[in-house]
Amino acid sequence: MKIIQAMALALALGAATAAHAEQPLQRTDLVSSDIDVPGHEAVQVRVDFAPGVLAPKHSHPGEEIAFVLDGTLEYQLEGSGPVTLKAGQSLFIPSGVVHSAKNVGNGKASELATYIVRKGEPLVVPAK
Repeated sequence: MKIIQAMALALALGAATAAHAEQPLQRTDLVSSDIDVPGHEAVQVRVDFAPGVLAPKHSHPGEEIAFVLDGTLEYQLEGSGPVTLKAGQSLFIPSGVVHSAKNVGNGKASELATYIVRKGEPLVVPAK
């Protein structure tokens, strides 16, 4: 099951190990480390979005803090209206909340995503 989830994640989010301009959505894993909270870890990822690209609806097994590095991203959290953030702004996404993010600007957009998640679970769970 975890292999299927990992494959779905790779397809849904365009996972890769090196940055390539032709990829519409590029995830770069930066840090992953155990923390003092038993059974949890901290993970940090950079996500680069080409213009108009949507990261489809998904959730995480813990909290996320999204910080916009470049461009303009629109986040849609289940049960809330859209939130548009520009470079230098951040958003807290509670554990398990289904959400999406879309580059609504004219150029590339990038976010730094920091997660405090349950260890051993898939970082990204595509929404059904």
